[in-house]
Amino acid sequence: MYDSAKTLYKEWGVDTEKAMKKCASIPVSLHCWQGDDVTGFEKSAGPLSGGIQTTGNYPGKARNKDELMKDLDVVYSLIPGKKRLNLHTHYAITDSEVPRDQVAPEHFKAWLDWAKKRKIGLDFNATPFSHPMASSGMTLSSPDNKVRDYWIRHCKATRKIAAWLGEQQGSPCLHDIWIPDGLKDIPADRLGPRERLRDALDEIYSVKYSKEHIIDVVESKLFGIGLESYTAGSSEFYIAYAATRGIYVLLDNGHYHPTELVSDKIPALLSIFDKVALHVTRSVHWDSDHVVLFADEIKEIAKEIIRNKAEDKVLIGLDYFDASINRIAAWAVGARNFQKALLYALLIPHDKLKQLQDSGQFSKLMVLQEEIKTLPFGAVWEEYLKRQNVPGADWFGQVEKYEKDVLSGRK
Repeated sequence: MYDSAKTLYKEWGVDTEKAMKKCASIPVSLHCWQGDDVTGFEKSAGPLSGGIQTTGNYPGKARNKDELMKDLDVVYSLIPGKKRLNLHTHYAITDSEVPRDQVAPEHFKAWLDWAKKRKIGLDFNATPFSHPMASSGMTLSSPDNKVRDYWIRHCKATRKIAAWLGEQQGSPCLHDIWIPDGLKDIPADRLGPRERLRDALDEIYSVKYSKEHIIDVVESKLFGIGLESYTAGSSEFYIAYAATRGIYVLLDNGHYHPTELVSDKIPALLSIFDKVALHVTRSVHWDSDHVVLFADEIKEIAKEIIRNKAEDKVLIGLDYFDASINRIAAWAVGARNFQKALLYALLIPHDKLKQLQDSGQFSKLMVLQEEIKTLPFGAVWEEYLKRQNVPGADWFGQVEKYEKDVLSGRK
């Protein structure tokens, strides 16, 4: 089947061997928080907050670092391609709980050792939610100096950790700041919180690190539960801030209005920035962080990365969490589907299609775009999985066995 597919794609001017090799080289950062419903290792943080919600209570949730790391090993064995891991601050590994504004590199050495052994790069996030100091719904934009200063210290500490990780692992660590700051009802002041946020960020980024060690990004959001009417860290605010401060924007495709497409935002930002970061998810009516499927917008996101030869410019991370199904399966489905989307995009003759657009041959362009959809992609995908030494379509059997042998024992 693969030999036949290879021949057919060649007739379209596509080299399947080259496509598979390129796909295997594109790093995708898996998010650690699918394994434990964004709980983390802190004991005093309280319930998930900040407009975020995890639904479901499927058995087998990871309860500590050993279980989470063991689950990640299983997930990585099911995923092809070049891998990274994305951490949040409350996954610090410590003998006793450390305040979030006092976290330090040594609290993530165990993660670094674990990742180095597996040749996996690490990325990092500030975590200004699910915490008593975030209970008002405001952090870096808070009118309370005590609250705002706490989170400034926190973000300074997390950037120090990220820069250290990047230096130790020999590849830049992406450091993301997302804040939940917003209001449930119509605000009386929209400007003030954003001015406080701007000044807080300026203070955070006043500490300079080498870009060889850290890539700083800011992440916007349209709204969250309990924060429906106003968000201080809006898309317009962060794009303007990043463009004037020499940092970058992270696009989470669940953080926009349903009629906005991140696939369109990627090339728009690439025309100005030399890098763009992604959190790939699947939203259903709101930022619901459903498991990524091989769906149209996911394909379009991958196409924009590949057709613009932006594999080194677009920093890909995943971000979804579902507690209503087997968490290992959720992790693997989403990660495999984005790999699938990347390979699918690599098997499209983009240069030929661009030429048709530029020459105004729109009828032929539409016809070819539709015919491409029924090329034997599945045969190339199965060959890619085989060469990556990961299971093919029967992979779920391994998850069922792991659930029976390991997850079912977690009460």
